[in-house]
Amino acid sequence: MNIALMSHDRKKELMVQFCIAYCGILSKHTICATNTTGRLVSEATGLPVQLFLSHEHGGSQQIGARIAYNEIDMVLFFNDPQSGDLDADLKYITNLCDQYNVPYATNLATAEVLIHGLERGDLDWRDIINPKTKPFTA
Repeated sequence: MNIALMSHDRKKELMVQFCIAYCGILSKHTICATNTTGRLVSEATGLPVQLFLSHEHGGSQQIGARIAYNEIDMVLFFNDPQSGDLDADLKYITNLCDQYNVPYATNLATAEVLIHGLERGDLDWRDIINPKTKPFTA
């Protein structure tokens, strides 16, 4: 499965800690992320992470395009509700996930439910509904 990682600045450390904790599960999947988040996760875990542009330079739009083409199977976006930075791009990601039935977590609790479901095979329906042609590339 293709998993996209995104996080607000004040939640990047939480994303890194989450990925360290679940590195064993994540290592079985293809990970992509906006630039800063992806670099931090890759450096901390050793996981290969496909890096897109930073959010402010269009990384959210790159991920959004891949959601629209059913190339993303799960989005983990650790939102900082106090940042007031839920801009149009991130709202767009939320709408795309709803439109294409892509599991989407905006906080640690939901991300843990999704990651455990991924490990159990609860999300294998994505492979049936959206067969992969090949993993995404930059």
